[in-house]
Amino acid sequence: MSSQRRLIDCESDEENVCEEVPAHRRNRRNEPTDFNIPVTNEADADPAFNLNRRSKEASQYESLDYDVCENVLWRREQTKIKPKFTVRKDFSRWVISLQIGVCTALVACCINIVIEEVSRLKYGFLKRQVDENVLRGDLSIPYLYWSLLNLVPVVIGATLVAYVEPVAAGSGIPQVKCYLNGVKVPRIVRIKTLAVKAVGVATSVIGGLAGGKEGPMIHSGAVIAAGISQGKSTTFRRDLRILQHFRDDHEKRDFVVGGAAAGVAAAFGAPIGGILFSLEEAASFWNQSLIWRTFFASIISSFTLNLILSAYHGLSSFHYRGLFNLGEFAPLPFEYFELPIFMLMGVLGGCSGALWNAVNSRINMFRAHAIKQRWAKVLEAAFVAVLGATFACLMAYTINDCRPLGRDPTEHPVQLFCQDNEYNAAAALWFQTPEATVKALFHDPPGSHKILTLAAFVLDLLSAVVRDRWISSALPLQAFVSPGKYALIGAAAQLGGVVRMTLSLSVILLETTGNIGFILPIILTLMTAKWSGDYFNEGIYDIQIRASRVPMLPWHVEPEYQNLSAHHIMARPVVCVRLEEKVQYLMDILKNTSHNGFPVVEDGDDGSRVNGRLIGLILRSQLVVILKHSYYQESSSFWESTVSIEAFRDAYPRYPAVEDLHVNAHKRSGKFSVNMEMFMNPSPYSVEEGTSVPRIFQLFRALGLRHLVVVSSENRVRGIITRKDFLKHH
Repeated sequence: MSSQRRLIDCESDEENVCEEVPAHRRNRRNEPTDFNIPVTNEADADPAFNLNRRSKEASQYESLDYDVCENVLWRREQTKIKPKFTVRKDFSRWVISLQIGVCTALVACCINIVIEEVSRLKYGFLKRQVDENVLRGDLSIPYLYWSLLNLVPVVIGATLVAYVEPVAAGSGIPQVKCYLNGVKVPRIVRIKTLAVKAVGVATSVIGGLAGGKEGPMIHSGAVIAAGISQGKSTTFRRDLRILQHFRDDHEKRDFVVGGAAAGVAAAFGAPIGGILFSLEEAASFWNQSLIWRTFFASIISSFTLNLILSAYHGLSSFHYRGLFNLGEFAPLPFEYFELPIFMLMGVLGGCSGALWNAVNSRINMFRAHAIKQRWAKVLEAAFVAVLGATFACLMAYTINDCRPLGRDPTEHPVQLFCQDNEYNAAAALWFQTPEATVKALFHDPPGSHKILTLAAFVLDLLSAVVRDRWISSALPLQAFVSPGKYALIGAAAQLGGVVRMTLSLSVILLETTGNIGFILPIILTLMTAKWSGDYFNEGIYDIQIRASRVPMLPWHVEPEYQNLSAHHIMARPVVCVRLEEKVQYLMDILKNTSHNGFPVVEDGDDGSRVNGRLIGLILRSQLVVILKHSYYQESSSFWESTVSIEAFRDAYPRYPAVEDLHVNAHKRSGKFSVNMEMFMNPSPYSVEEGTSVPRIFQLFRALGLRHLVVVSSENRVRGIITRKDFLKHH
C-alpha cells in the first residue's frame, strides 16, 4: 500500500472529525486490517473505512431517506402507473388520515376513561379512610393507603418503561420533533412503544405524579399514523399486503405529521392548533396537500373524542372537545391598560420558565449519571410517588382551610378537622385528577382557597396556574381583576416560558377556551414570555434534544460555520464502490463500517476506487436487500426480468442486519459481483468543494437530504456531508 493511503478512524460516515491511525497500526500488504477487512489485492486496499470517534448516543441516530431514490426500478414502476392508480393512491391518503384521526381519538378515550374510573375508586376509598380514621385520631392509616395506591401503579408503569420500551419515557414530544426534522430515532414509532406509552401515562396519572396525558397523545398519534400507513406490523410479523406504495420514509413521515396534529387535537380539542404545532415545533417539510390532510385528521380526531366522551358521560350535547377540558369560560373582557400587566406576567413567566428549564436540565444531567440501572429508575419513580403522597397528606393535615360545602364542585370533599357542612379546601386540591384541579382553579369563585393553601400547592407542584391565580386574588384592584382571566394569562405565561411556543399555543388556548376576543392578551403574553426566556436559554424540548445528542438541524446554521466551505466540514476519505463491485468487498464494508450511503464511482486513479468520478449513490439498506436476494451480475438472467422495487419496500423499515446475511464462501470468493446500475440513485445531489456551508445547509433543510457528495470540478469524489457535520456538539 502506498504511503499516501491512510486509514481514518471514525464511527460512521457522518463525521468530519477524524484521526490518522499511527504507523504501527497501518495495514501491510496481504494482512487483514485492524477492523478485520481482508486485503485481497492492491486495488482493493483503498483508504476508505471511516470509524468515527462519536459517542454511542450520537451514533445511534440516523437520517431519514426523505429524498426519493429515482433508480431504474423506480422509473420502471412509474411507467406502469395509470391515472386511475394515481387517483386511488391520493384517495388512500385521505382514508388513512381518517383512520389516523379515529384511532388517535379512541386511544385517547381509553386512556381518559381508565384514568377517570380508577381515580374515582382511588379517591373515594381514600375519602372513606380519612373520614373513618379521623374520628379515631389515627391518620397514619390513610397515609399508608395513599402511599400504597400511588406506589403500585407507578411501579407498574416505571417497570414497563425501564425494562420493555425505554423510548416511551416522558411526553415523547422531543422525539417526535426530531423524527419530523428528519432524524430516525430508534423504536420511536413502534406498536410496543404505543402500548407502553398508554399504560405508562395512565399509571403515572393514577399514581399521583405531576404529569398529564395531553403531551403523550402527540407521541401516540405519531405511532398510530406510522403503523396504519404501512399496512403491516413488524412487531407482530403481519403484512396485510396493502399500502406498499407508502412504505418509504417520505410517505411515512408525512403521515406522522398528521398523527402528531391529531394527538394535539385529541388532547386540547384544537384542530387548528394541532396543525400549527406541527408547523411551528415539529415538521421541517410542508406542502399544500399535506396541510389539508393534516387538518382533516385533526378534525376527525377532535370530533371522535368529543362524540365518545360526551356519550360516555351521558351528555346530550358535545362538551368534551379534548382531554384537557378547561370547562366553559364566560367572556373575558379586558381593558387596554391591562395589557402592560399581561406583558409583565409574560416576562415573569419567561424568566421563571427559563429558571425551570435550567434546573430541569441540571437535574436530568445528574440523573443520567447517578441513576443508570433500570431497577434504580424504577426505585426513583417509586420514591417520587411516595413523596407526592407525603406532601399531600402534610398539606391536608396541617393547613386549616375550611370552606362551606357547595362552593367547590369537588367530587370527594373531605371534612378532616372542619366543622359540619364544611370541607377541607387544601385536601380538595389533591383528591382529584390534575386536570380536575386545574379546571377548578380556573372557575372557582374568588376566596375559595387561602393564599397559604395555594402557596403550599405551588411549592409542591410548581404549578403556574395556581401561582398566578394567587397573584390575581391578592390584587386589591377588584374593579378589573378577574381571577379566571389572570389564571389563564398566568398559565399561558408559564407554559410559554417553558416550551417557547407562540403561534400554536395561542391558537390552542383560543380553541380550548373559546374566547376569541381574548386572543390579543394571550399573544402578547406568549411573545413576551418567549423573548424573555430566550435571553437565558432554549425551550425545554430543545434542551432535551441537545442533551440526548440528537443531530437535529436548527432553522439557521451555527454562526461559526458562516465563513466555511464544504471542504472544511466534509468527511473524507469516502467509502466508495464501483459500478460493478465484488460481493466480498460489499460484505467487508457493510460489516466494518456503519456508513449508510456509498458513492458509486468509475474511472478512479489506477483503476481503484480512490478519486473516482461520481455516477451514483447506493444505500446500505439497498445493498443488504441485494445480497439477501442474491441479485448478482452472474445470475442476472434468472432475476433481472422479475425484480421490482417491491423487494425493497417489503423489507422496509427494518432491513436485515448484515450479520443475518448468509453468503456462502463460493459467492464471496471473488467470482460473483453486483452491478449497481439498476439499484443506485443515478443523480445524487452533489456540490463542489468551494460551496459555502450556509448554502449547503439550506439544501439540507429545503430538500431533506441525508447525504451530499462533495466533488471536484472534474466530478471526482472528494468527501461526503451529512447532517451531523453541521452540528458542533457532535
